[in-house]
Amino acid sequence: SATSNVFVSTALLSMYCKLDLVPDARRVFDEMPLRNEFSWAAMVAGYASTKCSEEAFEIFQLMLAECPSQKNEFVATAVLSAVSVPSGLPMGVQLHGLAVKDGLVVFVSVENSLVTMYAKAGCMDAALHVFASSKERNSITWSAMITGYAQNGNAESAFRMFLQMLAAGFSPTEFTLVGVLNACSDVGALMEGKQTHGLMVKLGFEVQVYVKSALVDMYAKCGCITDAKEGFDQFHELDIVLWTAMVAGHVQNGEYEEALRLYARMDKEGIIPTNLTITSVLKACAGLAALEPGKQLHTQILKFGFGLGSSVGSALSTMYSKCGNLDDGTVVFRRMPHKDVIAWNSIISGFSQNGRGNEALDLFEEMKLEGTAPDHITFINVLCACSHMGLVDRGWIYFRSMTKDYGLTPRLDHYACMVDILSRAGMLNEAKDFIESISIDHGTCLWRILLGACRSIRDFDVGAYAGEQLMELGTGDSSAYILLSNIYAAQRKWTDVERVRHLMRSRGVSKDPGCSWVELNSKIHVFVVGEQQHPEAENINTELRRLAKHMKDEGYRPTSKFSWEEELDTLGESHEEDQFELISAVSS
Repeated sequence: SATSNVFVSTALLSMYCKLDLVPDARRVFDEMPLRNEFSWAAMVAGYASTKCSEEAFEIFQLMLAECPSQKNEFVATAVLSAVSVPSGLPMGVQLHGLAVKDGLVVFVSVENSLVTMYAKAGCMDAALHVFASSKERNSITWSAMITGYAQNGNAESAFRMFLQMLAAGFSPTEFTLVGVLNACSDVGALMEGKQTHGLMVKLGFEVQVYVKSALVDMYAKCGCITDAKEGFDQFHELDIVLWTAMVAGHVQNGEYEEALRLYARMDKEGIIPTNLTITSVLKACAGLAALEPGKQLHTQILKFGFGLGSSVGSALSTMYSKCGNLDDGTVVFRRMPHKDVIAWNSIISGFSQNGRGNEALDLFEEMKLEGTAPDHITFINVLCACSHMGLVDRGWIYFRSMTKDYGLTPRLDHYACMVDILSRAGMLNEAKDFIESISIDHGTCLWRILLGACRSIRDFDVGAYAGEQLMELGTGDSSAYILLSNIYAAQRKWTDVERVRHLMRSRGVSKDPGCSWVELNSKIHVFVVGEQQHPEAENINTELRRLAKHMKDEGYRPTSKFSWEEELDTLGESHEEDQFELISAVSS
């Protein structure tokens, strides 16, 4: 009979949809002599599963035209799921209006779908409005809000909503807890992440693979690499999400060598990377200025066909620039199909940091001509370029342009750049007045810049003033104590020298050891002051002694900008070790 044919055809349609054979399902759908509400819902759900939002919306419109009486909560939920993508908001708003008009919002499944739809489109205020007006919430409703806040970068609201959910007596699902973990990952909230982990164990959700993946990601991004690795090692079969989480975690915590080693292991096992994996490893190469591994990664980008989309292209351009290879960085930048503000920032930063300020400023002007609006990072790069070239007036123009032309409120980094511009130009009193005119809390950052400039220009008065400001603020920066002590030593103010040195000791401030590295034959060699851990340390020291003797024989004498260093000899033999530390720190 016709009725049985409807049920059989609908079952066949559903089967094709569940197998992701949506074109075959559509052929069955088009050939059906009769359709019921389940047929329409199955076809819409099929398009939803393959992210074909417009096709799903068209089917729903066709249903409204042919048999409007068959619309129900199942069809509404299916079509709302289909349009739950950033570009689906206009369709979703229309569906919301229809759901209100036909009274379908009384169904909790429809309300949940509306919350999810608005959250996916980034409209959390609208999602909250639907949530607040809901008369019959369930755990899925709460989970949709928590996940929505987490995905839209509002971790604080996600945490608050989660606490409200628990207070209201709802039990979280594993999806809720994964949403909370994602929020913890975004802001590095380790304590909240550990509490969520404990709740997961209590509820028995920890065994789920996607839950474990979220835990690895959270611990990695919160800096607990040991805990992340423990979870990572528990997996018998590692997927690309886990590999990427661990690689990105190492990079985020500055463990660049480990990130490269992990990626090499992943590559050896034949795991195909994603854009995020490639971007993270490129950041590691940039952090180490490791050009050869970076070039090899560039080859893999071509091999896997990633192209030079914004994230990969920007990271690749930044890697070349950080390695001092501006030519290849520029080639990559010019070949990028779409240049967003991040791409412009990466290339402008490259030229600025490699001493080619004029080209950096030219690129900034080109960026504006192409219609890309600069952001806070752009202006940091531009002001740095002005600082390196001593362009005080132009720096002021750019600084004022931030607010006047683009509505950007200067942040601490921008004030720091202006202090640096004035200080490098020898305008120390102007820099001091500028610092004292700033209303935001700048801590010790700006006074530290000014003190550093005073050491080169030998302005003892301003230097002492800046140094005393730092002492009053209780800075933990060892070089501030060393520089101020040297300034007082140059003026033969031995009482002040001893006072500053006593402050440094009583506050437990110690000098951080210097560290440097060099890439040789695709290997990174790291050297730390006072350590002899390099396998070739003995040969290196022998060669250094030979070079030092050769330089001395040739009549070379080290030069110093700091005439007051000679005065330190008068401090007495009892302070010989500290004198050496002071001279070394200032000279480094």
